Amino acid sequence: MSSHAVFARPREGASPGYPALSLTVGNTPLIQLPASPVSGIGGFWAKLEGFNPGGIKDRPALHMVRQARARGELRPGATIVESTSGTLGLGLALAGIVFGHPVVLVSDPGMEPLMCRLLAGYGVHVETVTEPHPAGGWQQARRERVQHLLADIPGAYCPDQYHNPDNVEAYAGLAHELMSRLPHIDTLVCSVGTGGHSAGIHAVLRRHFPGLRLVGVDTVGSTIFGQPARARLMRGLGSSIHPRNVAYDAFSEVHWVSPAEAVWACRTLAERHYVSGGWSTGAVALVAGWLARTAPGRTTVAIFPDGPWRYHSTIFDDDYCHAHGLLGTVPAQEPDVLAAPHEREVHRWTRCATVTDPLAGAR
Repeated sequence: MSSHAVFARPREGASPGYPALSLTVGNTPLIQLPASPVSGIGGFWAKLEGFNPGGIKDRPALHMVRQARARGELRPGATIVESTSGTLGLGLALAGIVFGHPVVLVSDPGMEPLMCRLLAGYGVHVETVTEPHPAGGWQQARRERVQHLLADIPGAYCPDQYHNPDNVEAYAGLAHELMSRLPHIDTLVCSVGTGGHSAGIHAVLRRHFPGLRLVGVDTVGSTIFGQPARARLMRGLGSSIHPRNVAYDAFSEVHWVSPAEAVWACRTLAERHYVSGGWSTGAVALVAGWLARTAPGRTTVAIFPDGPWRYHSTIFDDDYCHAHGLLGTVPAQEPDVLAAPHEREVHRWTRCATVTDPLAGAR
């Protein structure tokens, strides 16, 4: 066994508090917000997944581990190894404690120091890659490191959040929570990273609301929907690879949002409504507000993946925002428009009603 396995602290078995821990995930608040953060006109519903212990990805982390154990892919006490930008890491830390598995996570220099310290406090070992992959960026560099660790640590298991269908299925409960509160849903707005929660929630809701529109929210510099991959500040949404969990045929349209626009939305939500979150939450709020303003008779639901606490050194840090040119930008009232994802590279809030799988011709 390599030295890496030494850092994966052994667990003494599943937590005897599992029933209590499991009850802390799910049944998160659903609140109505105005269509514009600075006005009370119209509105959309926001599902506050930041009220889970670690955020929205507590749901797939627990589900993926539970299913892997049931299939015998993850043996009792074996090490879980995964790539993460942060939120899934918190979920896997929880799953490791619940089911009795040591956890090794691979991240990159963009992970916030607070997140690194918190994961360490939960008994997780975090490995940090130091150079991005020349084609696949930090995500591919992390995934390659995961493969090396899997070869080094006997019996180790990787949930592979980007391509694991259990990631998608984990969100059925969230969809049912929405249906228990709302008699009808016209539009669902989701950030897209691994593609898990947009695909999973939509698959369930669409069976009950056949006319449901799914609107994806990505970041500029992300390759998921066909834009060129660039260095990205925003974490939790976007990708430099093409996750197979993205349900391209389900989307009615996609919006790209810049980091400065997301910062404005996060800070304005916090100041006006005492509700906020990270990059994904800001980007989703911007798009959901526009959809609610332009279609006031329709019920729009936005998924806010996490809360604001993790972002005190980025989104809510003036020095950080000044250094990256993120302050002073007020988003336009309307997004720019693309006829097709490859029409041109986008740098500000932009929408496109043509959604295709960039790899469709290559498979």
